[in-house]
Amino acid sequence: MFRFENPEYLYGLFAIPFLIAIFWYAGRTRKRAINNFAESSLQKVILPTYSKAKNRIKLILLISAFAFLIVAAADPQIGTKVQEVKQEGIDVYIDLDVSLSMTAQDIKPSRLQRAKFQIASLIKKLNGDRIGLIVFAGAAYVQFPLTTDYSAANLFLSAVDVHSVPQPGTAIADAINLSVKSFDLKSNTKKTIIIITDGEDHQGDINKAIKNAVTNDIKIYTIGLGSPDGVPIPIYDASGNKIGLKKDRNGEIVLTKLDEITLQEIAKKGNGKYYRAVNNQNELDDIYQDLSSIKKTEFGVRKVTDYEDRFYYFLSPAILLLLIEFFMTNKTSKLFTGLSKKLNLGNE
Repeated sequence: MFRFENPEYLYGLFAIPFLIAIFWYAGRTRKRAINNFAESSLQKVILPTYSKAKNRIKLILLISAFAFLIVAAADPQIGTKVQEVKQEGIDVYIDLDVSLSMTAQDIKPSRLQRAKFQIASLIKKLNGDRIGLIVFAGAAYVQFPLTTDYSAANLFLSAVDVHSVPQPGTAIADAINLSVKSFDLKSNTKKTIIIITDGEDHQGDINKAIKNAVTNDIKIYTIGLGSPDGVPIPIYDASGNKIGLKKDRNGEIVLTKLDEITLQEIAKKGNGKYYRAVNNQNELDDIYQDLSSIKKTEFGVRKVTDYEDRFYYFLSPAILLLLIEFFMTNKTSKLFTGLSKKLNLGNE
């Protein structure tokens, strides 16, 4: 099996036609300047040792060396062997509240941005565990299913904002039920749900959702974001500029408050723990430490190919060509006179 470790470097090969064009234009400019300075008969007297053939060969050497260096930088690799690796870990679904109240800034820079930062930080620490993300407001949707592709998980996480779910509200029960449904309940892996929300204006039958999770041996942790005292909800335009604060029908400023009691009850009934989010602290770190004590379970086997670098097959000739070009002069010689005639590279 063959591959390039850094295939994006191969785009550098597209620069070769431009380099050739630049060298051609420089040569034409030089030739025009010499023709304007002296006639062809006089040029042989002024430049008796100049070799057009060698000049073209030096150009070919430089372009070839450049191409070899680009391929070497892309790091061609050959697969030497394929082995099976057991996948072990736990399954975690994070239920993230993306309702408008999550734009409140009592947690800096905002409740939602702080939650996304913590999730991204958790993803970096995962090693074999599968993680999935469910976003919810007035309804719940799977942002990405359980995966060990952490790069893809970060990519999907970055796209999350308060517009991810158009329905207003805080459907915690729907998020829990969707998480349970999205787990592979036939698998014997340990399963956990982490709910990150302010818990305000929750809807649905939460007790029934929790019972459904516990029945399927799923733990529920909760992280509360915000202030119990209440803070205003900022409103932004399409460009992300703050244009005011959310108001009710009477023109009064709406305050969003953290509902700790509800989140504490969810965690208690879900056999998990409740954490209050504060600035300069990562509550997901504490939860991950708790989850790390859970025994890892094998959930599959994947094939892994060992690759060996072969960049030196291209780096060595590139260096050799550069050395030849460096020590080659533009002076005429009998060897290159005959060679230029055979290859039609031009007259001495």
